[in-house]
Amino acid sequence: MGTMLYAKGVSLNRCFDELNLVSPQLVKEVHMGYVKAGAELLETNTFGANRFRLAKFDLADKVREINLAGARLARESAGEDLYVAGSIGPLGLRLEPLGSTSLVEARSAFREQVEALAAGGVDLIVVETMMDLEEAHQALLAVREAGSLPVVVQMTVQEDGNTLSGASPEDFTRQLDAWGADVIGINCGIGPATVLEVLERMAAVTTKKLSAQPNAGVPRSVEGRNIYLCSPEYMSNYAREFVAAGVIVVGGCCGTTPEHIAAMK
Repeated sequence: MGTMLYAKGVSLNRCFDELNLVSPQLVKEVHMGYVKAGAELLETNTFGANRFRLAKFDLADKVREINLAGARLARESAGEDLYVAGSIGPLGLRLEPLGSTSLVEARSAFREQVEALAAGGVDLIVVETMMDLEEAHQALLAVREAGSLPVVVQMTVQEDGNTLSGASPEDFTRQLDAWGADVIGINCGIGPATVLEVLERMAAVTTKKLSAQPNAGVPRSVEGRNIYLCSPEYMSNYAREFVAAGVIVVGGCCGTTPEHIAAMK
């Protein structure tokens, strides 16, 4: 979503989530590009639509409105045949004991988002790009408190397979399994080759369903723009590998255009 909105001329210092209210047609255009490419599941444009991230744009009072609009735009684009996932990203700050935000505050912020996304008609929640396992836990608890929607929890890892906070794939997979995530996965941060290696390690310690949303490669800065260099063909080859490894939700993160999804499909 971010890649495509940026490609359509949205400045990087804009609040992308606010576009659900001020430029809904632009957001729908992005969704429809993926619908036409054959996607079976769309994610809402709500990755940063929590009270803490929105506060940086003086929009903390618009959490419900932005998430509700994001869910409805995706639902209108998906129709009744495709799934819509409510996207929830990290809060953008450190939780206790490393930071000043309490676990209760974090869970409350996630729950605000979940309730609005559910009211907007999403079919499931995707908690994604999580670097801190405890933050992922609070998001998962918030989904459970808010209702009965299925939840995918996706961590982000580095090239060595560990999260930024040092949790190994085996460790965070076992923990998310014990906490009751419906699907456990990896997204963002790295390209498809490393994601495949990490998922194979995850599959060895859980019977839960797995998901894979790698970036279209690691971005290279070209004249001030981040360019993702994995071709649609390269991504489609790895889509086959993911399925062979038992992954049931296959997609892409940053740099994954409709052309990539069409090839993967």
